[in-house]
Amino acid sequence: MTASIPVPPHRYYYLHNFERALAWIAQRYSDLLDSAEHDFLAQFAALPPLSRALLVRMLMRRGPWFRASKLVYEEIPEVSAAADPLLALGWLDTQAPMLLEELFDLHTKGELATVFAGAERGGGTRKSDWLLALGSQHAEPRRYAEWHPKAAEPVWRVMLGALSERLRLMFFGNLHQDWTEFVLADLGVFKYESVDFDASSRAFQTREDIDAYLALQACREALEEGGDAAALRQAIEACRSRNPWLEKRRAKLLLRLGNACERAAEWDEALLTYAQCSYPGARHRYIRVLERLERHEEALQRALAAQQAPESDEEQQKLLRMLPRLQRSLGQGPPGRRPGAARALLRLRTDIELDPPALPMSVEYVLRQHWHSDASPVFYVENALVNSLFGLLCWPAIFAPVQGAFFHPFQSAPADLSAPDFAQRRADEFARCLALLDAPDYMQVICERYADKQGVQSPFVFWGVLTEPLLRLALDCISAAHLKLLFTRLMADVKANRTGFPDLVRFWPGEKRYELVEVKGPGDKLQDNQIRWLEYCSAHGIPVSVCHVQWRSCGAAP
Repeated sequence: MTASIPVPPHRYYYLHNFERALAWIAQRYSDLLDSAEHDFLAQFAALPPLSRALLVRMLMRRGPWFRASKLVYEEIPEVSAAADPLLALGWLDTQAPMLLEELFDLHTKGELATVFAGAERGGGTRKSDWLLALGSQHAEPRRYAEWHPKAAEPVWRVMLGALSERLRLMFFGNLHQDWTEFVLADLGVFKYESVDFDASSRAFQTREDIDAYLALQACREALEEGGDAAALRQAIEACRSRNPWLEKRRAKLLLRLGNACERAAEWDEALLTYAQCSYPGARHRYIRVLERLERHEEALQRALAAQQAPESDEEQQKLLRMLPRLQRSLGQGPPGRRPGAARALLRLRTDIELDPPALPMSVEYVLRQHWHSDASPVFYVENALVNSLFGLLCWPAIFAPVQGAFFHPFQSAPADLSAPDFAQRRADEFARCLALLDAPDYMQVICERYADKQGVQSPFVFWGVLTEPLLRLALDCISAAHLKLLFTRLMADVKANRTGFPDLVRFWPGEKRYELVEVKGPGDKLQDNQIRWLEYCSAHGIPVSVCHVQWRSCGAAP
């Protein structure tokens, strides 16, 4: 929480919020809690208020070790007294072994000089130099009292780290959110859509689901730390679950592991990993690795089979690039190109020469300023405009209480937003929303939703970009037929199609028309997702162009 955010008036707001979360967990997950977790809920409720407050303060801070002198809170005047009941329960511990690294985290360089007075600390003057020099001498952990016999204050280790993480996971359904969500919502910093879901709506249906999530999280962390690929693949394989969204999460992690193997040129391991992966994109990567292994015949046959039923526009695009290479490697003629695809992109190109800006400025803003006028306003919107209009029109579908989508009151998006079947699982809801475009009052629906939902978190609506003038212009100038075309492609593959939109939108209000413009400076190239949107728009009569900017009297961008 940043310093600019005011503290709620209730002195124990954090404790109140934590207790709300525990009540939520007890209501929805009582059947999945083990004896230790049930005991925690009961024992926590029986603690004195100041002890509960101190524990929550510690759980919300980076630990697990804390010096008593650093736990200074106006509402907890006697920290040591508040800690005594926690020590009695074993939730705090003064005798736990501490690593040298943990000792260094607790103390300043000056304090460490006292702790290690007379010890050889190496030639460096930084704490990291000292830690490196002392590491070989103090490899074994020891109690804090042994590290620092003359310490004038107690040092406590919170022993509830794993339990706290598990409870947080059960409440949020993920580990990237934390308890500060309550505070930010209470203060109005974040507003969330109220979704009607009952007490049975929860992220995990069995204890095994929770264990599988935590095991996958451990695999993910090991991958980020560069763990052995073969061992990780086997560990991820062991995380199989009957829970559909956990299986998607596992498949996605396999895809990331395969990507890591490719970066490390571990081609055989990458092939084994992709072979076990069902996540979109794995099939194309498998074929690409076959190509790198020069197994061209097998790669070609798999590519031709995939081309018969591509899983997405992205895969189709990649296959069309790969097939000529594979056929040439086998001495075959290249297949025919898509009719007019390259020519269609070329027809979208315009060129313009502008003076370099006096101050550093992106090429998109320079072109916007050059074109903008009262009669023809221009906005730099990139992905914001179409996504926002889609998010407003389809708000009921996006926030439909689909099973496995919403678990708690602090979700800005459904949990399955990036899943391949996101739109399919809400087909009826999306159909009803898109049908509004066939009626004359769809503009009113979008405008009313813009006013009613102002500032509410959404995975699609860019509140900071979508001003009311921009909204009005877009609805006046972009036809309902074009909106339906844009929205249909967006929801066909939300994960891939939320990005790649052209940078600028030009309006001619007097003529009720518009144009989407992708801007490229000197040396810039179109990205794959941009090309896919440009081809789609061109094929469906949506006005779009690519403007290449060159600078006068200058060979390169400023």
